[in-house]
Amino acid sequence: MTYLLALDQGTSSSRSILFNARGHIVTMAQQELPQSYPRPGWVEHDPQLIWQTQLATARQALKQAGIAASAVRAVGITNQRETTVLWHRATGKPLHHAIVWQDRRAEPACAALREAGHEEAILRKTGLRIDAYFSATKLQWLLNHIPGARAQAERGELAFGTVDSWLMWNLTRGAAHVTDVSNAARTMLFDVHRNRWDEELLDLLGIPSALLPRVQPSASAFGVVHADWLGAELPIGGVAGDQQSALFGQACFSGGMTKNTYGTGCFMLMHTGGDFQRSANGLVTTSAAQATEAPQFALEGSVFVGGAVVQWLRDGLKAISSSDEVQHLAETVPDAGGVMLVPAFTGLGAPYWQPDARGTITGITRGTSIAHIARAALDSIAYQSAALLLAMGRDVQDAGGVPVAELRVDGGACVNDLLMQFQADLLGIPVLRPAVVETTALGAAWLAGLSCGLYAGTDELQSLWQAERQFFPTMAPERAAELMQAWEHAVRQAVVA
Repeated sequence: MTYLLALDQGTSSSRSILFNARGHIVTMAQQELPQSYPRPGWVEHDPQLIWQTQLATARQALKQAGIAASAVRAVGITNQRETTVLWHRATGKPLHHAIVWQDRRAEPACAALREAGHEEAILRKTGLRIDAYFSATKLQWLLNHIPGARAQAERGELAFGTVDSWLMWNLTRGAAHVTDVSNAARTMLFDVHRNRWDEELLDLLGIPSALLPRVQPSASAFGVVHADWLGAELPIGGVAGDQQSALFGQACFSGGMTKNTYGTGCFMLMHTGGDFQRSANGLVTTSAAQATEAPQFALEGSVFVGGAVVQWLRDGLKAISSSDEVQHLAETVPDAGGVMLVPAFTGLGAPYWQPDARGTITGITRGTSIAHIARAALDSIAYQSAALLLAMGRDVQDAGGVPVAELRVDGGACVNDLLMQFQADLLGIPVLRPAVVETTALGAAWLAGLSCGLYAGTDELQSLWQAERQFFPTMAPERAAELMQAWEHAVRQAVVA
């Protein structure tokens, strides 16, 4: 039997999933990845733990399946995006903890870029707004704050990478310093039209080009896993940032197809084919995973706190002892009782882009219970996602396109039926949950399978995708509109004047 191994390195865990050629899960292994918060608004990971936990889960997945590594046809990698690692080329040792995508320490540098009038040029080249979310100003911060780092970088002694590059450097024992277009597109240093690093942006931010990895299509030969790690040399054939990988794993290969991933954050992507479509409604344009040299694009909206609000209920409020309990608690009340929870713990992302917003709970009365707050927390995930799709709808309408007919969903929180039904009600369109909800890992496996010739093309992959359940809207459109208006009112309360 033929297998594909997907390494799925996320914000809160490292996972490895073994798929068969039909895209079915054979086995999965997972380890939690701790985060550190050295200051308010700062979020870090230990890069060595990223590598160690990822390697451990790969070994565990193979062991659980009872197969030798030689039975694996190819390896795919998908990863938390924007998270920034800087390491010594000679030793492979990181200079600092990884700065996680949620981290806001570079906001002053972003504000300076905006005030200097660089927003339009950066948006035109990269498709991105100037924001601390992206890698460029994180890397700039590291070079400016680690003693001697800038001089070492200029001498070519250091390497920068997002998590995919860091993993491949270690998997290949330093033989491959590479990334794919979908990860490069999230750095704010990459010209997505030409699929290359942009010299003007590097100069603007003071980033030496010697730091940067080579950029390749998402389905291509990235390197070979050293035999010492898993017991055999294995080709790395597919790499994509987690959200573009999920879009690929949802078989969204053509313009207008849309998916939403419910993870630590929520990430909605609409494929726009070869059309670089700029948003007038708070979204960004990004490179989709590419199986060829031809650029492919997607509109994207990112919610900073999605499923993480459930972790906050568990760890912060101690309202539940495990995340699995939230649906039961929320179902003990018919609705949120007028409570609105805006989980702007690290500001608000798309379509609002309010870095100074902070979490708020409004509508509390004497009758409010912890169950109402739990229901409002779940609802907040759907509200934020609905705001993204409404923004996309306005962009599509402005461009003369066809409205989105359905939303494909994945990620940990999509198994929550209560949340998915409320999502369909707010949107007024069907919400489709696939038979394989691990679509982020599946996308990486499919890209690797394309690269090694296991699949003939995307038409074959499209035939493999199946829905497990569809959620159809049952709420009156007028009521859904009222709820969205109430949500927008609550968002305005969360923005610090």
